Amino acid sequence: MTDEARESLRQETRDIFYHGFNNYMTHAFPEDELRPIACAPLTRDRENPAHIELNDVLGNYSLTLIDSLSTLAILASSPPNQKKKNRALGDFQNGIEALVGLYGDGSNGTLGQGTRARGFDMDSKVQVFETVIRGVGGLLSAHLFAVGDLPITGYTPKEGKKAGKSGILWPGGFVYDGQLLRLALDLAERLLPAFHTPTGLPYPRVNLRHGVPFYSNSPLNKDPERGQCTTDPSAPREITETCSAGAGSLVLEFTTLSWLSGDDRFEKAAKVAFASVWERRSSVGLIGSGVDAESGHWVGSYTGIGAGIDSFFEYAFKSHVLLSNLPDIGDSETFASNAFLGTWQDAHAGIKRHVYRDSASQHPHYAQVDLYTGATRALWIDSLSAYYPGLLTFAGELDEAIETHLLYAALWTRYSALPERWSTGTGAIESGLRWWGGRPEFIESTWYLYRATKDPWLLHVGEMTLKDIKRRCWTKCGWAGIQDVRTGELSDRMESFFLGETAKYLYLLFDEVHPLNHLDAPFVFTTEGHPLIIPKRVRRAASSQPSYVSHPLQSAPEAPFPNPQCPVPPSAVPFSISATAARPDFFHAAALARIHLMPTLKTKDTPLAEYNADHPSLSQSDSLSPSNFTYYPWTLPPQFIPPGGMSAKLPSSLTFDLAFPSSADGMVSLNALQRTSDGLLLGSMNGLRLGMIKEPTTESDSSIPVGDRTSLFRIYSVSNVQLGRDEKVFMPRTLASEYEQGDPYFTRTRNIHVVDLIIDVPRLPLPVPERKEEIPQNADDTAEPASAAEVSDPIASLNISIREAILSRARSSENQGDGSFLKSLLQSIQNVLSEGAEFTTGDIDLTNLDGANNIGIPLSKDQEPQPHLTRHSFAAALPTGPGAAPLPDEEDPAALMQTAKISPLPWKKIFFAGTLCEQRLDFSVPREYNVIVIERGGCSFSEKLKNIPAAVTGLRGKGLKLVVIVDMPENKGDGHEAKTPDVGNKSESEDTPTHFVHPHLDVPQMLPGGIPRPVPIPMVMISGGEETMNLLRRAADDGKGGGIAVKRRWVFLSQGVRIQNLIVL
Repeated sequence: MTDEARESLRQETRDIFYHGFNNYMTHAFPEDELRPIACAPLTRDRENPAHIELNDVLGNYSLTLIDSLSTLAILASSPPNQKKKNRALGDFQNGIEALVGLYGDGSNGTLGQGTRARGFDMDSKVQVFETVIRGVGGLLSAHLFAVGDLPITGYTPKEGKKAGKSGILWPGGFVYDGQLLRLALDLAERLLPAFHTPTGLPYPRVNLRHGVPFYSNSPLNKDPERGQCTTDPSAPREITETCSAGAGSLVLEFTTLSWLSGDDRFEKAAKVAFASVWERRSSVGLIGSGVDAESGHWVGSYTGIGAGIDSFFEYAFKSHVLLSNLPDIGDSETFASNAFLGTWQDAHAGIKRHVYRDSASQHPHYAQVDLYTGATRALWIDSLSAYYPGLLTFAGELDEAIETHLLYAALWTRYSALPERWSTGTGAIESGLRWWGGRPEFIESTWYLYRATKDPWLLHVGEMTLKDIKRRCWTKCGWAGIQDVRTGELSDRMESFFLGETAKYLYLLFDEVHPLNHLDAPFVFTTEGHPLIIPKRVRRAASSQPSYVSHPLQSAPEAPFPNPQCPVPPSAVPFSISATAARPDFFHAAALARIHLMPTLKTKDTPLAEYNADHPSLSQSDSLSPSNFTYYPWTLPPQFIPPGGMSAKLPSSLTFDLAFPSSADGMVSLNALQRTSDGLLLGSMNGLRLGMIKEPTTESDSSIPVGDRTSLFRIYSVSNVQLGRDEKVFMPRTLASEYEQGDPYFTRTRNIHVVDLIIDVPRLPLPVPERKEEIPQNADDTAEPASAAEVSDPIASLNISIREAILSRARSSENQGDGSFLKSLLQSIQNVLSEGAEFTTGDIDLTNLDGANNIGIPLSKDQEPQPHLTRHSFAAALPTGPGAAPLPDEEDPAALMQTAKISPLPWKKIFFAGTLCEQRLDFSVPREYNVIVIERGGCSFSEKLKNIPAAVTGLRGKGLKLVVIVDMPENKGDGHEAKTPDVGNKSESEDTPTHFVHPHLDVPQMLPGGIPRPVPIPMVMISGGEETMNLLRRAADDGKGGGIAVKRRWVFLSQGVRIQNLIVL
């Protein structure tokens, strides 16, 4: 785009702003907003206090002027004619003078009384969030421009004195001495009563004059001496639900106010509120949209990145930028800069894992998911979520930002606006939410992306939005919202953010030389588009103050990024102008947005045509919006189309339903599904339907089995129950045994990578300390094999809620006379209900499960007998290489009865051989002992086995059955063979995490004399070091009744591809 074209668009944007601003000042000021169709002010609905759509925002304090001041300051840096008077700068100064005249100078003296009020002493109940971002943020940003802390080209504040008053002298005689800062302080103080809650989350609303008398549970209403007036008992209960964005998006404004005023109450309150939201995140790292300020409980289970949540993520990263290199004021209950960065990184990881839908869903976008599981709940996106590509750009996630921004650009091309909510599933507007009120989020993201990439395609996106706004929203008295983006029906309201944000970001997009586009300083734009900065003079003064530790809920990482830097923009395709327009997935977003359904307009019929000659912001060319149905935006010049450009094939995921037959009566068992904290427990396959999706895996990930490196199946739904990405489906072993090898869509097969090593240990008189193990993250020989304590292993980390599910099913099964099934189920699951802690049969009584009165309900502590044995389960790695031998063909271990004195496990005699590198075992050892335990390290695994004489096999319970290698921490990195296994990914497999290591037997097994071993010895490796050794020694203690066994794991395949989240217990 030529400089002349950009200059023209910049002037058009200036004209758009002034058409709205002038009409507001003429027809609506000093009220809050303008009705552009009626040419009248829009005020609070005092007759209907429940009309929160208006009353939450309109506080009766000239809102549009406050929201517009920072835009005027930005326009003042690029006057259209340098030789003439800077109109925008004059309007900025005059606007501040008008505000001071209406509301006073914020002082306690006579000058603090304005013609309208003393400060913001208004009987107006407003929303805390909206008042902070529009009122407090607008006043603070205008103050920073007024004193020169934010740049205005050609403006140098000059200190002076006039009529005994010191300050910055402006033309016309006005002296600016910080009036806006004092007014911001006055307004913020009136909001503080809302922060008196048990949770630290602010109440959603506050009366600017009376505080929070309508919240009966507020501590301010329970203090007989210093409390507020008592509430009216006959009044309806006030809603205490706030949103994550409303409670957590106050840090930028309140922190800036605290640093400028020296009053740290605001920063503390905002940071505690932010922390209170984040500490309530779910186990999958997601936060909800609605939360009760009194109880702290989430209201509803839907979540995403849009309405109710959006600016929380924005303020997590931007607070890191604003607070960078600043000491934390307050105490240890507040956040430091790096902790905000850590919060953003964790939040983004949760979004990318559970909310983000990749190219397999036609084109990347974001869904609505379950707060607790991440399961898909809805397929719509909203116009507010269009901010997210801009935030991603600001945070350095450029690739994700570019691809997701394409969909919003395609949607705008289709509708010439963004509907409030649109469904990716149906391609239609969702739930009748078809309006666009002038929101800035899409234009904001376009500006961020252009600053990062300088891709001219984005300038034409901005040109499209500008021309569509002029074509569709213009009225004689301002700019109206669009009530229906399909028909063009208008709404009679010009929201304050249209001048405060939408026009501002459009102007900055087209003004390449604007000082804010090149300011090298830690400044940020708030969620209302107001630039804020902690000035250098304040930072220098703060450098001598002590630093405080970060909030205990979120430790500040020492080095969040090894080498933090801005990402490199995408390289341009040869012989093309735009890297974006040349993307191979460019048409994928167009297809998802259904641009081909957009009608071609053939007329220039528009209500603004008659005013064309008198208004410089309009032109006849603005009244037609064609579509070429292919490239977008519709303003894109033909030369942006790359010669010979080809679209990549539309990606798709293989999905199918696997249906299981119903019983003869057609009824589905009530016990078919049981919800656990980790997923679903299946009690029956009768009539169930498994929704399956084939998902790609990373080719370079060596932890994925070789045969599975292209894709894996995942169960995403069971009947009508949706599952999150990390949720699993647990199938009892007895249920799995019903399915044989013949069905290609549901094939049961042995897990060839991992087994469970079961150890029965006599209980010690004193409790055994909980084992804590270090788990290395690399995948070489220094990595540690999985163990019973590894939380990454799904079976080893089953939550105890599964036991509760079993007990619940026990009661139902007992009523149905299905005790035999319950007995088998409990016997198969009892050994895996642990997470490194001892599991005892005292938890569930297995001695008489068929009895009518004994269904496994735990006894009370004073009645419960202490069992003699405890059972431990370790995930054990099988060896690889030419020396690997199959495990003995043994039946599954029998259940451990509560009163058992002797373990039912078959292998009782255990020999401990040390590292077994220098010495050879006596010939009697493999004949008299069932298990030989060897410490890892000192020599190769093959050399260790070579020092074992020939074993006696074939007799049940006699002779050597197994060699157990125990990984010792001191032997990490010993250089001896161990291979990263071809097992599942940590989050996608029921096997092991990516750092699980297998012993590698590099040569066939040999006898001590050097001849091949006729019967190779089976071997497994477990971790745990000395603590695991102690357990094995206790199990081997003669006369104590311990024992060892191996239990096979099973996996299911569909069409030869593993079902990654189906776990056989």
